[in-house]
Amino acid sequence: MTVKAVFPGTFDPIHYGHIDIAHRAARLFDQLIIGVYNRPLKSLMFSPEVRIRLVEETFKNEPNIIVVGYSGLTIEFRKEIGAQVVVRGLRVFSDFEHEFRMALANQRLDPEFEMIALITREEHTFLSSTTVREIASLGGDVSSMVPGHVEAALKDHFQRQKDDNTQVSYMTSLRD
Repeated sequence: MTVKAVFPGTFDPIHYGHIDIAHRAARLFDQLIIGVYNRPLKSLMFSPEVRIRLVEETFKNEPNIIVVGYSGLTIEFRKEIGAQVVVRGLRVFSDFEHEFRMALANQRLDPEFEMIALITREEHTFLSSTTVREIASLGGDVSSMVPGHVEAALKDHFQRQKDDNTQVSYMTSLRD
């Protein structure tokens, strides 16, 4: 039997913390589907198409990692793709509380729902998409936080905003 896992998130943008969790999950399961969520209740910087492209580029040489966009309930997406488990990453205590509540809600909706949480590596505990976006928006160096193609996309995005004389806030909670 092939054991599939799904790693859902907005990945706005994907960063080394996400990448570490994905690589570790890909070693545990036969196939890892990275689900790029496209209908969140927060303001996103990149469109779903751009986020999917950035995640695909990140894992282009990983044969057991597939990237798929989705909307709606994660439990329905999990069933649709035939994944047995949902993978989440935990950085700090507040992540645990949030993920615990979400897992219980998902189990209420789907008794077959299973979640596995991987604890982030120490060097990634500070890292969130919000942190990356804020530093990049202020012209800071995010090269130690994201792959080169993501850094280039961030620079391009903020340069276009500057050229268009538009400023949009993408600050959200630290749970990205």
